[in-house]
Amino acid sequence: MKLISTHICMAGDLGIHNNLFGGTMLSWLDEAGAALASQVVSTPRVVTVKMSEVVFNRPVKAGNLIKIYGEVKEIGNTSITLSLVAKKESPYTQKQKEVCSTDIKFVRIDGEGEPVPISERVRKQNFSGNKENT
Repeated sequence: MKLISTHICMAGDLGIHNNLFGGTMLSWLDEAGAALASQVVSTPRVVTVKMSEVVFNRPVKAGNLIKIYGEVKEIGNTSITLSLVAKKESPYTQKQKEVCSTDIKFVRIDGEGEPVPISERVRKQNFSGNKENT
């Protein structure tokens, strides 16, 4: 899996129990996924259509780093599905622990918001063993 994004959990990101607010994590996952999907299909015109179940396995505290990793799971005619994993990292020890994971499906769209096919070139590039760009 490729590192997509890194965030610092700050006091403003915490919920009532002084852990990272789950909605913030979902937003970070969606943003990281959109960035990777845009990179893979060579356009920023992608929209989220589905996020699989997200189970929060452990709390994140202020000061922890959140690193989100992803990879292409599947490319369809107009959609791309990514697998994402979020890990918290101690800035002191660099030890990481998985916080949550999910699959997110994005659809490539045109200027009117209608689905647009993903090119055959993109599909071949991402599933012919050449994954350094995904």
